[in-house]
Amino acid sequence: MVKSQFLSTCSVDTIQKAAEQLKAGHLVAFPTETVYGLGADASNEEAVKRIYEVKGRPTNHPLIIHVSSINGLEVWAQNIPDYAVILARAYWPGPMTLILNRKDIAKDFITGSQDSVGIRVPRDPIALELLSRFESLGGLGIAAPSANRFGQVSPTSSKDVQDEIGRYLSDNDLILEGGQSEIGIESTIIDCRIENPIILRPGAITVPMIDSVIEVDLIHPETLEIHVSGNLEKHYAPNAKVKINQTPTAGQAYIALSRYMTPDKVYRISSPATVAEFAKNLYASMREADELGFAELVIEVPEGQGIEIALQDRLRKASNGR
Repeated sequence: MVKSQFLSTCSVDTIQKAAEQLKAGHLVAFPTETVYGLGADASNEEAVKRIYEVKGRPTNHPLIIHVSSINGLEVWAQNIPDYAVILARAYWPGPMTLILNRKDIAKDFITGSQDSVGIRVPRDPIALELLSRFESLGGLGIAAPSANRFGQVSPTSSKDVQDEIGRYLSDNDLILEGGQSEIGIESTIIDCRIENPIILRPGAITVPMIDSVIEVDLIHPETLEIHVSGNLEKHYAPNAKVKINQTPTAGQAYIALSRYMTPDKVYRISSPATVAEFAKNLYASMREADELGFAELVIEVPEGQGIEIALQDRLRKASNGR
């Protein structure tokens, strides 16, 4: 018997089965470099409907379509500006979602009845293999929000997915094991429907990175209203009350970079040495605070103009609760 090849921690036979289950209308939770996604065939209305049911997500919140390459842009979008193509060539595969004018193939059940569609090419090897095999079966893209209940902490491991939504999945749904997500926070979302791009959600693809490859200027998101993932003011919240940039006191849990000392009788959840490590471990650390039963979690948010902007965004929203 020939042994299966393994891609990271997941065999290619398992990935093939997952692609077949997606094509048959079932759900597959899979790793990406940002967080784990809950995927369905983006062309299958009934399958996509189950994503909303499993997540408890409002149906007017659009889903991001994941494709295996830049070629997927022209499948789902039209009137694509040159700067969007430049961004895609520079940062795909990677943690960046582009919002574009949709084609007719992008139905209301994907777009939240908006005239736009979000597209991404993830760089996680398991995600890319899953997409390639799904497309080889005739699939056009996988719709996939984060694999958690709506408004709660995104999962960065298969265990998180099982804990969060396992009881809502059917026997034919799958969860792929891919280790811990590399980046740990959701993709940068960029609106590319008009002359100047707009960052609707910050992420690991930062303003300086965007400015370094395109000649048009970014403008402020307040000038345009659009529903995108994670744009509610209450989001990403654990059960514990999140308090940011405060001095922790006895009985509270605490997350901060390692250079910050832990006060007496404060439980230190995490002491990452770098901002990248902080981002990678943030959601897992927030989940740990809940598992340990803490009522309050104090987080010292790193300062800076890179991925720190995304961390400030996520934790500000988390501090507003659910």
